[in-house]
This record gives sequence, C-alpha cells and structure tokens, in this order.
Amino acid sequence: MQVKTQSVALAHVAAAPSIENSRPWLYRSLVKRPLDVIVVLLSSPVVLPLVLLLALIVMMDGKNPFYSQQRIGRNGRVFRMWKLRSMVQGADQRLEAYLSENPQARKEWDETQKLRDDPRVTAFGKMLRASSLDELPQLWNVVSGDMSLVGPRPMMPDQEVLYSGEGYYRLRPGITGFWQTAGRNKTTFAARAWYDDRYERGLSFASDLSILVRTVSVVLGRTGC
Repeated sequence: MQVKTQSVALAHVAAAPSIENSRPWLYRSLVKRPLDVIVVLLSSPVVLPLVLLLALIVMMDGKNPFYSQQRIGRNGRVFRMWKLRSMVQGADQRLEAYLSENPQARKEWDETQKLRDDPRVTAFGKMLRASSLDELPQLWNVVSGDMSLVGPRPMMPDQEVLYSGEGYYRLRPGITGFWQTAGRNKTTFAARAWYDDRYERGLSFASDLSILVRTVSVVLGRTGC
C-alpha cells in the first residue's frame, strides 16, 4: 500500500508544471517582499469590504467569523495565521473523535492531512473553501511579514514530523503557491516537500507570476482546499 501511495504521489510530481530553474538574488532579497505589500495595499479598497461582507454572513450563526491557528513560518518561527471561519465551533477538538470512528477518514488524513468530505465544514464554509475566499484574511499576515502572496503552504507545528523538505524554512509561507496550484487535492502531504524545494530553487518573478496566473484558474475552477 505504501508503494502504491508513493507511485501516485510521484505521478503527480511528474505531471506538475515546470518552474524556472533560476534564483535571481535581486528579486528574492529586495523585490518580493515590497511587491507583496504594494499589491495588498492596492487591493485593499476591494478586499476589505468583501471580507467584511463575508464575515457578517459567517456571523449569522452567532459565531466568531474569524479563525486563527499556529503555523510554521520562515526559519521555523511560529506565527498565527488568520482565515474566515469555515468550520463548526470546536472543530479541532472534534477531529480526533471523528477520525477514531472512521478508519477510511483516518487513512486519508494520515496521507494528506486533510479530508475531502470534512463533516466539520459548514454549508457556507464549503463555498468559502471552494472559492478560496476563506484565505483573504491572510493578506494581513502578508502585511505583517509572516507570509507572502506566493510561497509554500503554511504547515502546522505538529505536521513538522511528517515533512522532509528544507526549502520551506528559507521562505515565507504563501497564500498561494506551487503545490497549491500544481498538485492541490491530489498529492500526499509528504509530496509537498518536493514541490516546496523545487519552488525555492527556482524562485523568480516569472515563477511567482506564473503561479498567480494559475491560482486564478484554481479559484475559478472551485478546486480550493
């Protein structure tokens, strides 16, 4: 079974879009971070009202519209990542109980660290996730310097033991990224390290722009996770 899982992961890796194999120092060190902030500030007149509207809809069930969780950032520093709430209250506490009662769900979680049919997700939360609108509050994480618009998908502290890559720790995690647009919903969690290392080695303005363009396709195709 392990061999089959690895074969599936490698098949998706082989089918992943190519990424420029260069590493311009100027963009990486001096341009990427200021460009992130400029793009967020320019988009804020549209994004802020949208986030407010979505938060009001989430609040209709009487719950806090925002959700935060600790994630691993650049150089292994832990930060708090923000999202619009898409799950029921106490979802983290309910997860282990659900997995213990459902062996197939446990297997899926152990391999991918997510569930395709997650019973904790609310009806409106499914729409938020499919459209990736639940990620919009992470623009604040970009402004604060914890994240970038493009980078590795931020992982939780307890997932580090499952992760074998090195490139992740040299970069700010991203709202979108190479893995999110190339193998989203299709690869194992372990395969993410290959995507992240490949992205880090080929980091450039061209590669980030390519990922942002593919992100539009992912969002329009409602394949968010």
